[in-house]
Amino acid sequence: MKLITSLLAAAAMSVAAFAAPVFAQDKGTVGISMPTKTSTRWISDGETMEKLFKEAGYTPDLQFADDDIPNQLAQIENMVTKGAKVLVIAAIDGTTLSDILQKAADAGVKVIAYDRLIRDSGNVNYYATFDNFQVGVLQATSLVQGLKLDSASGPKNVELFGGSPDDNNAFFFYDGAMSVLQPLIDSGKIVVKSGQTGMDQVGTLRWDGAVAQARMENLLSSTYTDAKVDGVLSPYDGLSIGIISALKGVGYGSGDMPMPVVTGQDAELPSVKSILADEQYSTVFKDTRELAKVTVGMVNSIMDGKEPEVNDTKTYENGVKVVPSYLLKPVSVDKTNAKDILVGSGYYTEDQINN
Repeated sequence: MKLITSLLAAAAMSVAAFAAPVFAQDKGTVGISMPTKTSTRWISDGETMEKLFKEAGYTPDLQFADDDIPNQLAQIENMVTKGAKVLVIAAIDGTTLSDILQKAADAGVKVIAYDRLIRDSGNVNYYATFDNFQVGVLQATSLVQGLKLDSASGPKNVELFGGSPDDNNAFFFYDGAMSVLQPLIDSGKIVVKSGQTGMDQVGTLRWDGAVAQARMENLLSSTYTDAKVDGVLSPYDGLSIGIISALKGVGYGSGDMPMPVVTGQDAELPSVKSILADEQYSTVFKDTRELAKVTVGMVNSIMDGKEPEVNDTKTYENGVKVVPSYLLKPVSVDKTNAKDILVGSGYYTEDQINN
């Protein structure tokens, strides 16, 4: 009986061990600081990284800062205090983090700037982003295509909008776009009738669509009472929606006033629907699922004591150092390819873009 009992106990232990769930070893906490929930792309970025880090065996600490700089600083400081091994930060203002990143460095915490370069700090270890200059090139190329400048009989009136001046990316977007547009402005094929050029005049603080709408309304009332707008360079879908609202408010998109060619970025769902409805002309798709994968891969390398893979070591000088970067390729999207690219890649479903 003792032998039988022993065998049964051993069998039970064996079954229990086999049936017990297997959990990934906890590799430590990764702090993920996102700037806001007002843009669906940041929500998607945060949630995707949270999922991928969990699957990789980390404990993600995901925080959204609600576009409040002191709030983001407090959240990051709390992550460091709680023992995060790595910080992934999409900064609200890339110039405000020097002090807290020094505290992070003193605690041995590594920092990855996520899609927005963190400036004025030597404690930024890596940068994961898209080719931001190329984003601007794609936007301007799409604008030129939509204006049909090759066959146009006369100059086209175009107004320029920039992103938030406290976001380093905004300057790359603008410079990329102007590398295409400036020669056309110089030759007279494009006219910026308001005369407003340069990020000091066209920047839109915090990427605020309401600010863009108000500026577009002012441009229409001050500059276009006896002329029409043919195109608008918009660097972000959230601005594009506001710009289009201002244009529709004075009759564009109806009667004998065709909607101007309006660009965008991020392939946000309202703008994708707007493109399919022949309002917004184009957007730039940046597959943030891939950016999240790159970021997780960087963290894995760091935690393994290895150098993460990068493909750019020259472009992103932050005022203190050149930050080693991994750049992904953006893709231009308009009505002709929106479904193939966005639904075909699984980023959206057919129902999402049609309803």
